[in-house]
Amino acid sequence: MSIPLKHFKKGSIKPTLPEDDVLRFYSMRFCPFSHRVALLLAAKQLPHHKVYIDLIEKPEWYTEYSPLGKVPALQLTHVAGQPALVESLIIAAYLDEQYPQRPLFSQDPLQKALDKILIERFAGVVSAVYPVLTCNPNAPPDALQNFEKALDVFEQELIKRGTRYFGGEQIGIVDYMIWPWFERFPSLKYNTEQGYELDAKRFQNLLKWRELLAQDETVKATATDVQLHVKFQQSKLQGKPNYDIAFQQQ
Repeated sequence: MSIPLKHFKKGSIKPTLPEDDVLRFYSMRFCPFSHRVALLLAAKQLPHHKVYIDLIEKPEWYTEYSPLGKVPALQLTHVAGQPALVESLIIAAYLDEQYPQRPLFSQDPLQKALDKILIERFAGVVSAVYPVLTCNPNAPPDALQNFEKALDVFEQELIKRGTRYFGGEQIGIVDYMIWPWFERFPSLKYNTEQGYELDAKRFQNLLKWRELLAQDETVKATATDVQLHVKFQQSKLQGKPNYDIAFQQQ
């Protein structure tokens, strides 16, 4: 039984999925928060069904799994009542504890807490760059300046830790939780008038980290080409976000 390769919209019929106890992953193809969960599922090599949701015209039935209509959502079909989890970090924490192969959260309670705090601080990076990253014509003039200031925290943290990854010598939860945006940042070169790129000197450690993480097999397995990100953002700028553009390119 195959699920149509499309984003389900308002008025669509809920897809029929097999009762096989396999995880059901509700996503949007270009959503960085959904990308977080995709990375965890790939890192843990967990079988799952993907169902894509149109975030502008959300199907009515989707609130059964995500009351606020947000993605990602993960339905636990192997659990009594088949509950669904929402919020990317909550889902990541559940998957890491439930499936201990290749652990990503630190086993040290203090380090685990510090890593969660660092991930929460990345919200400042996201909120600053979001208007520019999504080609919003009303983006604040100092958006990129605020973005760089927020990103300085992560450059300095990488220096402080003195390791290849935020997780140490092996990739950890912080690495995967912030990676989706680093995959998308290069699209700024094509979607900004000044052809913006991260300053090679100011962010030299983060750029080395980005190159290193891009070689990870899990990252490769979930990657989307920068030109596809650019095309999607341009469709949003035109007022008609084409969620299915990734499938049309195949």
